[in-house]
Amino acid sequence: MTEAITVFVVDDHRLFLSGVENELGAEFEIVGTADDVDEAIAGIRQARPDVVVLDVHMPGGGGRSVIEAVHATDPGIRFLALSVSDAPEDVIAIVRQGARGYVTKSIAPAELAEAVRRVHEGDAVFSPRLAGFVLDAFSLDGGAVEDPELDQLSQREREVLRLLARGYRYKEIARQLTISIKTVESHVSSVLRKLQLSNRHELSRWASDRRLL
Repeated sequence: MTEAITVFVVDDHRLFLSGVENELGAEFEIVGTADDVDEAIAGIRQARPDVVVLDVHMPGGGGRSVIEAVHATDPGIRFLALSVSDAPEDVIAIVRQGARGYVTKSIAPAELAEAVRRVHEGDAVFSPRLAGFVLDAFSLDGGAVEDPELDQLSQREREVLRLLARGYRYKEIARQLTISIKTVESHVSSVLRKLQLSNRHELSRWASDRRLL
């Protein structure tokens, strides 16, 4: 029997917190909740969940402070930001701090559950309308350090890599780049071959190691 994914939920609005807890509790093991920064840090360290669903804006430093404190002692815990804000500066700041994904509070319950599963599996997950400027901010072309492995890839392969590493599915990549799914598959095969990787999970780790997420 597959062991349940453990989840900790943090939000300073108690009504919303209860709603998320109830929705996710049907599929995951909720090991704790908190409605402020200090309570969240202490609770997460004690519970050591697989995934933390984290509000971005809270008194006392917000989600960034929670991630910074927890990752200082438990770097393996993964965070999914859940916020009413879709401002680029909020998304980029929390991702730079170490969140593996960012979705807005307009997300459907089933989509939130899927986002939790994907973050647990190692994917990076973003609401589609947020992904564009996040990809620009963490552009593979924007770094000053040369990377021989990255230099092997064509411009189109880099575009596919960006989207694949962010957690997009093949059909979503095809729609974003206005190409066929078969063409996406061809580019993915080429990227994996050139980087000597076996699957998209290894690719996500490769991108994460280079701070491309």
